[in-house]
Parts: sequence; C-alpha cells; structure tokens
Amino acid sequence: MAISTPSPAAAPTDAPRPHSQRPRRIFMLGATGTIGRATVQALHARGHEVVCLVRARAGLAALLPGAALRTGDVTDPASIERDGLAGERFDVLVSCLASRTGVPAEAWAVDHRAHVHALEAARRAGVAQVVLLSALCVQKPRLAFQHAKLAFEKVLVESGLDYSIVRPTAFFKSLSGQVGRVKRGKPFLVFGDGRLTACKPIADADLAEYLADCLDDPARSRRILPIGGPGAAITPRGQAELLFGLLGREPRLRSVSPRLLDAIAGGLGLASRLVPPLSAKAELARIGCYYATESMLVWDAAAGRYDADATPSFGTRTLAAHYAALLRGEAVDERGEHAVF
Repeated sequence: MAISTPSPAAAPTDAPRPHSQRPRRIFMLGATGTIGRATVQALHARGHEVVCLVRARAGLAALLPGAALRTGDVTDPASIERDGLAGERFDVLVSCLASRTGVPAEAWAVDHRAHVHALEAARRAGVAQVVLLSALCVQKPRLAFQHAKLAFEKVLVESGLDYSIVRPTAFFKSLSGQVGRVKRGKPFLVFGDGRLTACKPIADADLAEYLADCLDDPARSRRILPIGGPGAAITPRGQAELLFGLLGREPRLRSVSPRLLDAIAGGLGLASRLVPPLSAKAELARIGCYYATESMLVWDAAAGRYDADATPSFGTRTLAAHYAALLRGEAVDERGEHAVF
C-alpha cells in the first residue's frame, strides 16, 4: 500500500471550485457529521449528484442542501441495499462514516462491518471508485477502532477497485475544547509539559475539498494519503500560547500527568471483570491516553519518531483563525464523544 504526498496547498478559501470534468453519481455514507456535511457541499459544488444514506432526523434537508437523502440503517446490509442504493447505479462510494465512541462493539460494527457491507453492495451497483476517510492514528494501532479501520482498509485495497484512503491529522474541533474555560479565566490543561505531542490540524472545509478532489486526481488513485492543515506542527503548549495571545493574556497552564488516564483505564479494566459495562469506559480512557501521548503526524518507523516535515499540508484555513472565530462567537464546534476536556 503506497503512501502518497499530497500537493501543498489548496485554492484560496473563497475561490469557486471548478466543476468536475466528469460529474458522477455518488453514494455517500457519514454525511451528517461536520466533515460529512462539508464533503457533501464540496461534491455538490463540483457538479456531482450525491445520494446520502442517513438516519431519520429532523432538519437534515437544511443541513445537506443539494443532496438526495434516503433514510436507513448503515449497520444493516439489507437497509444499505434496499433503502440506500435502491437498485440504482452509482459511480463512486464516498464514506466519512466512523463510530461515534470508538468502543470495540461499535467500532467493529461501524468502522469495519458496515463498510464491508456497503462496499459489497456498492460494487453490485456499479461503483468502481471509493474515497474513504480514515484516520492518521491507525499507523500505530493500539485501540479497537484503529484495528477495525485497518481491517476495512485492507478489504478495500484488496477489492480491485480504484481507491483513495485519506488519513487526516487532528481536526480543529478536537483542539478547541478548552476555548471556553480559558475565556472564563481558567488555565489551559496540558499533559506533561505540553510538548509530548504535536499535530498539523486541518479544517473540516479544507479536508472536504481534499476528499472531493480525490475523484479527479490520478495522483491520489490507489494511495493511502496522510494529510494535515497549513503551517508548522503545533503542540498543546503552542495551542495554549496561541489562545492566550488572542485574548491578550499571559499563558496560564496546568499540567496533568498522562499516567492518570493510564491508571483510570487500568482500574476500569480490572473492574470490568466484575461489572462488564465498565469495559466501554475503560476503552474511552485508553483512547484519551492515546491522544494525550501520541502525535498526529506521519510516523517514521525506521527512525522511531513522528516526522512533521513528512506530514503533508493542505488548505488555507488556520487554527488561529478558528480560535479567533470561536472567541468572537462566530463559530461553534460539534466535538462529539472523543473529547478529553
């Protein structure tokens, strides 16, 4: 499985995107998340016809303008075929679908089995190309959702179809959980000295542009594509300095030991032997510990280190601009269930 280096920059943020030279009919999974919604918009702007399989929910038409919405259950193979594809022909499968919590049962049901069933059904519907949103953290897998994603990536690579597997680094929303507390005068919490990890965060809209462009870029065909946002890698300490700088204040940091999450995960793991439902909470603690101690950058296995220079950059939107918009009340993050703070 080759890893490709994407082009360094996108068109300016406000520039109109050109229509695809070959508009296609797209079957879309995971359209209701923030990245999924942005991807639907990017695909529609390029002239593609987008059909989304979604759970029944009020107000979806307003969230996904320009897309055809079909309600069903992505974890049910019969529903994918009957309610989603509906006996029609499609050219491309695009998936931004991911488990919400990452706990083992949900991860294997969504990140693996739902994708396997969707791929099989899409092939029968004529799909010849797949664009998959994965995650950069699968390069050092220790968690259930990482193994589930890798298992499907292998199925996709071996399918014989044209594919682009996009592995983004951190999202803006995953680095914005402390904006409110800092604005209220509280310190910024960091693990260790705040330099244990680094990432090159990417905006939802920039990632969506990158995913949509995979349909027409032969350089991204049959490739695993790590991708980050513009600029240098940033540590949690750097995030704190950026945020306090925007507020015109001296940075105030409070250190938390990552061993705390390790201890919580270990304790819950032991307790789950007596109380099985606690196993899900133990996995959530392990997820938190992973992100507290592992960078979201390309891993250089030969050198045994993360490499910021080898992590490609794309887009024009910056974390600084996102923080500023949050502080002005012009943006709101939907952070989901992986939030640590």
